[in-house]
Amino acid sequence: MTDERHQHNASCHCGTVRFRVRLADEFNTIRRCTCSYCRMRGAIAVSANLADIEFIEGEDNLTLYEFNTRTAKHYFCKTCGIYTHHQRRSTPTQFGINVACLEGVSPFDFPEIPVMDGVTHPSDSGGKARVAGVLRFEKAE
Repeated sequence: MTDERHQHNASCHCGTVRFRVRLADEFNTIRRCTCSYCRMRGAIAVSANLADIEFIEGEDNLTLYEFNTRTAKHYFCKTCGIYTHHQRRSTPTQFGINVACLEGVSPFDFPEIPVMDGVTHPSDSGGKARVAGVLRFEKAE
């Protein structure tokens, strides 16, 4: 059986890091997060399984940032500083992919983005993942 999911081309801003990725459920997993790190980063992420990313160029140019429990692993281009992806804390078998890195995709293509409660992370509280709100974008006329 072949994998019929769409393969997205992606890269950092300067193009040093280039990769292909198949998303877990296309853009149905899109979200932001309220944790201290994601609030400052401001990126919109979408899910991909660990095996569904293939680096074409520049994987050695990625740098890693970890904090607190060091479970989530956040990757950035050493040259331009753009966050490309991270291994999720909530689901370590998945990456969160920065949608702005996907060729032909803009974070402003999505009128509503669920914002997950990362302050009360399910791994800390023992509860379920909770939506904290919705981020909306309306194009000016």
